[in-house]
Amino acid sequence: MSVSTKLPTPAVAGDQALTIAQADASKVYRDLTIYRVQLVLELDGWHVDYDLKSPTHKGGGPHYVIDAQTGVILSKRYEQ
Repeated sequence: MSVSTKLPTPAVAGDQALTIAQADASKVYRDLTIYRVQLVLELDGWHVDYDLKSPTHKGGGPHYVIDAQTGVILSKRYEQ
């Protein structure tokens, strides 16, 4: 038997979460064009992950959890 958990309807839309993450990430990384962005709504909020497009590049990008009700950045981690 599988248990399904229904996510609450977010007050902050996905595009708003991306804008919040991008505003913070661009201060640290400047050029974000080398990253593939993944956006997923989970129970704890919007997860925004910047992963390198090219496997030959070293390092990584920023990762965020953004509150889906308030838009506050709950956590962020920078990989460089």
